[in-house]
Amino acid sequence: MTQLAVAANENLAHISNVLVYSSMAVYTLAFFAHIAEWVFGSRSKVGRTAAALTGAGARTAGAAAAPAVTVRTKGGTAVLDKPKVVTRAAAGSRDVPDGPGAAGGTEKGDLYGRIAVSLTTLGFLIAAAGVVSRALSVERAPWGNMYEFSITFSTVAVGAYLVLLALKKNVRWIGLVLVTTVLLDLGIATTWLYTDSDQLVPALHSYWLYIHVSTAIICGAVFYIGAVGTLLYLFRDSYEAKLERGERPGRFATSVLERLPAAGSLDKFSYRINAAVFPLWTFTIIAGAIWAGDAWGRYWGWDPKEVWSFVTWVAYACYLHARATAGWKGRKAAYLALFAFACWIWNYYGVNILLSGKHSYAGV
Repeated sequence: MTQLAVAANENLAHISNVLVYSSMAVYTLAFFAHIAEWVFGSRSKVGRTAAALTGAGARTAGAAAAPAVTVRTKGGTAVLDKPKVVTRAAAGSRDVPDGPGAAGGTEKGDLYGRIAVSLTTLGFLIAAAGVVSRALSVERAPWGNMYEFSITFSTVAVGAYLVLLALKKNVRWIGLVLVTTVLLDLGIATTWLYTDSDQLVPALHSYWLYIHVSTAIICGAVFYIGAVGTLLYLFRDSYEAKLERGERPGRFATSVLERLPAAGSLDKFSYRINAAVFPLWTFTIIAGAIWAGDAWGRYWGWDPKEVWSFVTWVAYACYLHARATAGWKGRKAAYLALFAFACWIWNYYGVNILLSGKHSYAGV
């Protein structure tokens, strides 16, 4: 490599670093915009009372009333608005309408929410440019160490969230949790995991790097979104159970949890997300085994990374099986889903940093 090419790669690496830090700054603004959405979308006590009196605030199966059908006129023609969809997690469970979302159905809350989404989109574009610049600086796929994996992982996670929004899915409630954890991920990456641009270890010189690692990143990002939905499901389910028992939830629950989708909606969302990406995770493990056969002459060697990848697969397989079994729907299956994602997190951070093996590419 000529001296000029080396200088050009160093400049690209510097540009990548600047772009990553710039994306963090934009994500921070998005974080505050999401905070404003939740704050200004919080309905007052008077507003909640009015909603309860009109039936719009009914939360339990016993108290739920059919939502009123409103009529608007457009040039003399009556237009019927669609009533709220009532969701149930399983047969015999409570029927509860979805909450109004982070914006709380308020104009000001919605304004800040749209600003937050716009900033998140801008942060995603800047971060994606940073990942591409890193790839150009090393002249390979930017997944050779934990720093590169982390910045790509957070970018893909945000991208998956934006795709769901573009598909008109009701997922803006994920925004605050997403940008918070993305900032945490990027902070860890830039502070403790940063590695200078360098070439790959010999075992990674393969086209399987593009196949195996890219699918692992996609799976992790989608599993993360499913885990967020599962965690919020547990909180919302407890909130609904308190109301069903006639108890009065605290101020936080009243202000925040009432605006989330119904527990049944969150449960179904998480299940569909995890079920959709599980086949890709299966392919990821198979692709890794094939790559191991090419690189090391064996398909399976009980390396820590291989073991925990399989443990993660088994955990998600058990979750999907449990979710399809009537006795394990709801909270039991949710705990299993969170355990499965915890296995994925340990497989990434714990195995890479604390355990040694053929997959020790942490670079820290």
